[in-house]
Amino acid sequence: MASWHLEPAYQHLAADFGDLDAVFALTGERMTRDPVSEVIRIERDGVQYYVKRYRSAGKGLRPYLARLRVRSEWQNLKRFADWGLPTAEVVARGFERHRGAFVRGAMITRELPNTDDLGRMAKKGDVRLQDAAWVDGISRQLAHGTRVMHEHQFTHNDLKWRNLLVDDHGTLFFIDCPNGAFWRGVVLRYRIIKDLACLDKVAKYKLSNTQRLRFYLQYSGHARLDKADKRKIRKIVKFFEGRE
Repeated sequence: MASWHLEPAYQHLAADFGDLDAVFALTGERMTRDPVSEVIRIERDGVQYYVKRYRSAGKGLRPYLARLRVRSEWQNLKRFADWGLPTAEVVARGFERHRGAFVRGAMITRELPNTDDLGRMAKKGDVRLQDAAWVDGISRQLAHGTRVMHEHQFTHNDLKWRNLLVDDHGTLFFIDCPNGAFWRGVVLRYRIIKDLACLDKVAKYKLSNTQRLRFYLQYSGHARLDKADKRKIRKIVKFFEGRE
């Protein structure tokens, strides 16, 4: 059983994106590859597209029981869009099962022009990270987006700088979220700390303590720290102690 959907605005690309057979026959520039999936980049009519193809759900019973990463990935990007968070546009998506087991799946997203990820910017020492006004603008967008997710009882689960894109207009985009999920209670509180700790893992080396504190205040919506904030910050900064 195969399920595939191509967005109406992209029906003119049905020859390439119309079904799973066509998508798995595509060739392009390989961006990433691991035992489970690969990403290639192709260009059509002057627009670049990223094609993520899954050939496995993992070992053992995972093809039967596991939450499908490819489905979670496109669902989460669509949630971001529904919540008003800038993200990549999903052009087509779907998967195939045989006798109840996952066989293959794919998701196609349209490029976000003139973007770079914050992780790469940090590694290459991008001068924009030295611009206080630019950092503040990105910080406010990141704080807002992260708060929106958490207010929906949703956590990204991989909220790292490499999964945050910024374009040349200073707009921040949330991407690459196959592990994002909804939680409640103590598990939600733990996952929220993890999201914030993932962000701070690079921030503590690339931003000043003032900028890090300002981000937290922007995220919390508080003018100054209260006792609960201080407890949460201690948990954030200690989250990865001994694991780096």
